[in-house]
Amino acid sequence: MNISTIDLIIIIIFLVGITLIGVLQLRKKRDTSDSFFLAGRNLRWPLIGLSLFAANISTIHLVGLASSGFNEGMVWGSFEWLAAVTLIFLALIFAPFYFKSRIQTLPEFLERRYDSRSRTVFAFIAILGALFVHIGLSLYTGAIIFQRFFGVGVWTSITVLSLLTLIYYVAGGLRAVVYTQAVQTGVLIFGSIALTLAGLVKLNEFMLSSGMTGGFIDNFMALIRPGQMDVLHSDASIAKLTNEINEEFSANGFDTISGSGLTWYAAFLGYPILGLWYWCSDQTIVQQVLAAKTKDDAQKGPVFAGFLKLLTPFIMIIPGIVGYILFKEEIFNAAKSAIPAVSKPGDMALSVLIDQLLPVGLIGLFAAALMAALMSTIAAALNSISTLVSVDIYKRLKPETPDKNLINIGRVAAICIMIFAALWSTQGDKFSSVFEAINKVAAALSPPVATVLLFGVLYKRGTKEASLITLIIGLILGLTAFILDFKFTADGTSIVTETWGIPFMMQAWWLFCICVVIYLVASRFTPKPDAEIIEKYTWEHPLATVRGKVTSFTDVRVLVLLLVISLIILYVTFA
Repeated sequence: MNISTIDLIIIIIFLVGITLIGVLQLRKKRDTSDSFFLAGRNLRWPLIGLSLFAANISTIHLVGLASSGFNEGMVWGSFEWLAAVTLIFLALIFAPFYFKSRIQTLPEFLERRYDSRSRTVFAFIAILGALFVHIGLSLYTGAIIFQRFFGVGVWTSITVLSLLTLIYYVAGGLRAVVYTQAVQTGVLIFGSIALTLAGLVKLNEFMLSSGMTGGFIDNFMALIRPGQMDVLHSDASIAKLTNEINEEFSANGFDTISGSGLTWYAAFLGYPILGLWYWCSDQTIVQQVLAAKTKDDAQKGPVFAGFLKLLTPFIMIIPGIVGYILFKEEIFNAAKSAIPAVSKPGDMALSVLIDQLLPVGLIGLFAAALMAALMSTIAAALNSISTLVSVDIYKRLKPETPDKNLINIGRVAAICIMIFAALWSTQGDKFSSVFEAINKVAAALSPPVATVLLFGVLYKRGTKEASLITLIIGLILGLTAFILDFKFTADGTSIVTETWGIPFMMQAWWLFCICVVIYLVASRFTPKPDAEIIEKYTWEHPLATVRGKVTSFTDVRVLVLLLVISLIILYVTFA
């Protein structure tokens, strides 16, 4: 792409501005670990919601959802809409405990509910999640985009963005992360809406010039693959869609894909398991909730983020579908000519759309939005890793360590993890799309965590021994399934998905079922937990979260009801 001087100036101004916003937080009070890692526990719900959204939406979403839209289409929208369901779990079930406990990390909560052994294992799982999901694959998608934009090498783009993010995070901690994310979210949503509208306008012009006489919706449905706009699929329909994709890929000289396996039941059974881990226990995400000023802020922030998640399929998946209609050949050619080579053509859909649709000025703004997405996710992940290493590992080994030293240890940990994540980022082309890649990692890590977390607050008989056994065995089983499914060579086979016929979402479900059995059996054959712990860290009744009189329309339960109604309308419309 030929980047104009105006676009380049916009990109540079944005990068410098975001870095300065973060660095200026250095002037705020941050002489304690709470100030650095949790922004002084002073965040209100709008900032929490924006920060949750920005920490989640990275270049993985922008590139990956456009790629998924180019391939299977709206079926991937379930990952966004069902996220709202688990954000409701966070708001109603978990946030009250997190806020009341005044914890700094999620592993610390597991120690209070179970014991220190569970805390250690969970901290290890959390670090793996931040390393492999939030940072590593974000760097991979960033490299794809900036190679396309500027023609620079993979390591050059990774190094520049990593250094800028490290500068403002190391300076200001979580406060820097949250305030920069608030700006980045606005830029990101604006740029995505602009690209979507430009694509729909161009598509309408194409329909008119082609002599199509029907309405826009009818014409649109006639131009896409059958089922590409359906969010719910059966086994037969998703298999048919995958076969059509593979025929096109083969005809253009690309490797075939194994298929997502995203049937309606796989989405509804598998996603809540991934979501319980990601939205309710992943340190990178939940750290914003831990920093809430009030319990009301801790609950309303996730609900606000849930409403924002309803928007993402329309501004991130729809552009990929538009790209399939208008620029299919250009996307295939871009993938063939990319350096380094891109084996999955859909990963080039977003960059082609930007090149073809946006005018001078907006290209620079959207490039800034991409950088915003990448930097915000990496910064949030760095903050979670710093906290985990400092609080859950180092401070437990040396309790007398002063806060100033803990902050420095966290900074060093962030730099080391960034190096490991960069090495892993080169494996992103082993999957049909990068969005699938992060969810395959999540499917391996989430089942044991979802089990001990959910049953920890809802099941009074759950024991510390059951938690430890479930976390260890569940992690081993999940990593084994992931390794068996990993394509070590270009023509390799995903054993669990392709040979055994179990797609990754159903892997998450069956692993969760196994973990639940392990947890319940172990709980029955080990000593009952302490009554004081149960009273403090479990709900008296599963419906206790929604009981009580509603006193105003701003009650979190009213907002949750509106969110649920919105979800039902969307699913009925796109089913």
